[in-house]
Amino acid sequence: MENRVRMNKRERIKTVFLYGVFICYILLLIKILFLSRVSLLENRSINLIPFYSIKEYIFSNSATIKKFAFGNVVGNIVIFIPLGTYLSLFKNDKRVLTNLLLIFIVSLFVEIIQGILGIGASDIDDIILNCLGGLIGIIGYKFLLFILRDEKKVHTAITILSAIGLPCILYYLFMVRMRF
Repeated sequence: MENRVRMNKRERIKTVFLYGVFICYILLLIKILFLSRVSLLENRSINLIPFYSIKEYIFSNSATIKKFAFGNVVGNIVIFIPLGTYLSLFKNDKRVLTNLLLIFIVSLFVEIIQGILGIGASDIDDIILNCLGGLIGIIGYKFLLFILRDEKKVHTAITILSAIGLPCILYYLFMVRMRF
């Protein structure tokens, strides 16, 4: 009985920690997607043609544009990987399409807000890349579940990965251009 109570306490601590990391991640997303960008109300840019921006980046002759493009493409993918992982972890509905739809809605919302506020550029390619990142996170979760074959072990593995990632998130939030 005492061992079961201890395990429940340990599970609660892991869950509280994971939700704390998730909240830090959401704050980081808000900061990156909305607060660290300059308002461009007079120079709004909206792209509704899928893969147009990515194609422009690939076929550009400018090294500066290619460097920016690589950072933009990789960044849009990477920042949504944790969302896919945490959605899969926290939600009871573990279906890929359900979680991917939620990621799509979040990304669409971000692009609409950016378009309305004139911050960054509203781009369908960003939605595609964000969804790809979320899908990678979902597949990563499913892969861990396949390898470990136990939801509690996956929970522990993600807790460990989150403990490694948390200092990086906090460093980025508070030290690198992100002062709150």
